[in-house]
Amino acid sequence: MKKLRLCQGLNIGDGFSQFDLLSEEILFLILDFLGTNPLDKKSFSLVCKSFHAIEARHRRTLKPLRSEHLPRILARYPNVTHMDLSLCPRVTDSALGVIAGACGSTLRSADLSRSKFFTGAGLLSLAVRCENLVELDLSNATELRDGAAAAVAEAKNLERLWMGRCKLVTDMGVGCIAVGCRKLRLLSLKWCVGVGDLGVGLVAVKCKDIRTLDLSYLPITDKCLPSILNLQYLEDLVLEGCFGIDDNCLAVLKHGCKSLKKLDMSSCQQITHVGLSSVFSRTRCLEQVTFAYGSSVTLDLADSLNKLSKLQAIGLDGCPVTCGGLRAIGDWCVSLRGLSLSKCFGVTDEGLSYLVRKQKDLRKLDITCCRNITDVSISHITSSCMALSSLRMESCTLVPREAFILIGRCHSLEELDLTDNEIDDEGLKSISTCYKLSSLKLGLCLNITDEGLARVGMCCIGLKELDLYRCPGITDAGLLAIGRGCPGLEMINISYCEEVTDNSFMSFSKCSKLSTIESRGCPLITYFGLAAIAAGCKQLTKLDIKKCYKIDDSAMISLAHSSQNLKMINLSYSSVTDVGLVSLASISCLQSLTILHLKGLTPSGLAAALLACGGLTKVKLHASFKSSLPRPLFQHLEARGCVFQWRDKEFQAELDPKCWKLRLEDMVR
Repeated sequence: MKKLRLCQGLNIGDGFSQFDLLSEEILFLILDFLGTNPLDKKSFSLVCKSFHAIEARHRRTLKPLRSEHLPRILARYPNVTHMDLSLCPRVTDSALGVIAGACGSTLRSADLSRSKFFTGAGLLSLAVRCENLVELDLSNATELRDGAAAAVAEAKNLERLWMGRCKLVTDMGVGCIAVGCRKLRLLSLKWCVGVGDLGVGLVAVKCKDIRTLDLSYLPITDKCLPSILNLQYLEDLVLEGCFGIDDNCLAVLKHGCKSLKKLDMSSCQQITHVGLSSVFSRTRCLEQVTFAYGSSVTLDLADSLNKLSKLQAIGLDGCPVTCGGLRAIGDWCVSLRGLSLSKCFGVTDEGLSYLVRKQKDLRKLDITCCRNITDVSISHITSSCMALSSLRMESCTLVPREAFILIGRCHSLEELDLTDNEIDDEGLKSISTCYKLSSLKLGLCLNITDEGLARVGMCCIGLKELDLYRCPGITDAGLLAIGRGCPGLEMINISYCEEVTDNSFMSFSKCSKLSTIESRGCPLITYFGLAAIAAGCKQLTKLDIKKCYKIDDSAMISLAHSSQNLKMINLSYSSVTDVGLVSLASISCLQSLTILHLKGLTPSGLAAALLACGGLTKVKLHASFKSSLPRPLFQHLEARGCVFQWRDKEFQAELDPKCWKLRLEDMVR
């Protein structure tokens, strides 16, 4: 983009640019190769008049921040096919009417998953006037009723519909959708608690092309199950938290779904191996099954899995596990690629070691909070599962520090979570040989220092995510190596690494893709470090500087000038005053603001800032401001779509990391 800007002034003759010689097809290809940073396409459009016009014709997706700007935006971009309104805190029927009128038959997708204030009238405009609409997300529209669902039913070509948490919609509304939207391939009714057997049964009867169906937490019973499993093309079925389904419901099934590949029956407390065996015996093409937080993983349950010859992934999170069950899974599931045992009580070295010795093709393994395993399990995992790409083992507290050296054998690792473990620098040095690592989580690892982290920075050049939460041995020396060696870093968490200074932030400023910085409890960070981040990291969207006591108004002014993509910021316990807070109003993307215990903040300054920040959707404030600000102010902001969260916490001094970890362990016990 810099080269394009440099060429802005190069013209050939009066009113003629050398770029006019490029065909529209070539320019479209250039736009296709631009990154996700919205500023890139904006820069492109500013090169010359022809680029400005071509960028408008090329753009297919819009994600506006304010619905009131829609008429002007849509006039500039006539070829929009996907409208994402999830950043607009207020979307009215009028706004949906504007979209329908401007886009018409070109619109194919609309995302209203975080929007409010629209009704069935606005949805009817979309459904009728946008006849080619195939995708609609209405998740979290908790106020919509059956009338709105009937409006959606007018979208005859709809193929994908999300209605999660539309709690006021009933069987009647879903029935209208089933009758009207016969082409549906994906339907999510998660937490639509007013929908039962009748509505779901109508979907199964009328929408024959359904591939994906999410019925999580619906009060359904065995009455609709036969028609669901009779769907000819159903591949992905989610029945999580369907408490009305038990073994008896499953035992009466006469047919299974031959096309079903994924089945999630998590938190179905009434289902045991008996019911699962009934399903698996009739549905043999399953590739992925999840029954987390369900019945015990015994020999009988594992035996039922033996019927699934194509099974590749099993999710058992939160289930009690027996050694015999794990051994049987190892013996009978011949082609496992993924296994999740997170928070499973009963996982031991004996059962886990046997399983991984049998399942040498595992790609993903989650043993989070399996607190009884030791170096024995780690030895077998790393010697047997050499193709692992993801290993999650947070809080495996009995694994000694020497065992982490063995993880370096798994050179295909891309994701590694070692949060709250005993790993030290020698383990980090070994892990650094896993050059494909893109995500590394080391929070609460109290034994690591800059020496080990520097090796990671030198070797893992593809690292995108690094979590060092409460690692007291980490200082600038290690983080400078990360900044130099990992230019593609997108997320960094250095919260409560108290020795970190501005030097680290200046190093991170070279990571142009950095979008998330969590640095709460870093008291040495000042304006200079944050200014460097603001200038270098143009894609910054989330910033947590809580308890960075030296951050002041000048730092906010720097952010306001340079960080135009910032969406979330936590300023609690900093030195920001009215002036700094008001300056943030120039960041049009800003949506979430957390401001607790700002000594320099006054009610009048807070009111001015809240009014000026027009895109706020969530504000977290200390309860003391609730009585000092006028009620009409809150009513005005809530009408714009802003939600207030009130906290009444006293000022809290920070604990030493080791004391904090001991307190956490006591809570777990």
